[in-house]
Amino acid sequence: MRLSEPDDPLAKIAEGRAGLGLVVRPDAPPLPGLDLVRLLDDPYRVVFHPDHPLAGREAVDLADLAKEPWIGSEPPGPCLHAVLQGGAAAGFTPEVAVECQDYAPAQGFVAAGLGIALLPRLGLAVPRPGVAVRPVRGPEPARTVRAALRSGAPALTGLLTAPREAAGPLGDPFFRTSVRELRRGAAHRAARSLVPGTSPGAPPVARARAGTLPS
Repeated sequence: MRLSEPDDPLAKIAEGRAGLGLVVRPDAPPLPGLDLVRLLDDPYRVVFHPDHPLAGREAVDLADLAKEPWIGSEPPGPCLHAVLQGGAAAGFTPEVAVECQDYAPAQGFVAAGLGIALLPRLGLAVPRPGVAVRPVRGPEPARTVRAALRSGAPALTGLLTAPREAAGPLGDPFFRTSVRELRRGAAHRAARSLVPGTSPGAPPVARARAGTLPS
């Protein structure tokens, strides 16, 4: 398992140096010989200090954040593009007061009262105490998470269809149901076939990690 950011892993998959990649990409044709499987759309949420005047709303218009100091939580790339594109649609460019390029410290800067942050919902699975998280609208920025794999890889395709069958709609926010099913169901058998030496009697979590599935 390897974090390839900011490098694009598609070339490695096309060349056979990697079997599967999780990427954030807009709709775009993949390289020849690759398939891109859409897993989910991950919408962004605004994170406030609890004393912020807008923190009492159920949802916040993106345009209302135009004059706020922003905590920059995204490095250059498709995730940041989703944020900037949302701001542009609402008529402004975010003014970044603190640049940290990571979700956990961004919440810390918000809790310290240094600004607001726009973070993806998957990045808020464990919200930090001392912040308020609210939906945004008009528009609601979102990043699209896709799996990239070589065309005609049946075992990997099975691993990717299991979450959708278990979770129902593609928009399941944290893939919790999907991960449970991946650990317990037929996807484990596919994972064992992909990882030489993985014991069939190993605990489900160990098999999932050996198969580079989300923990």
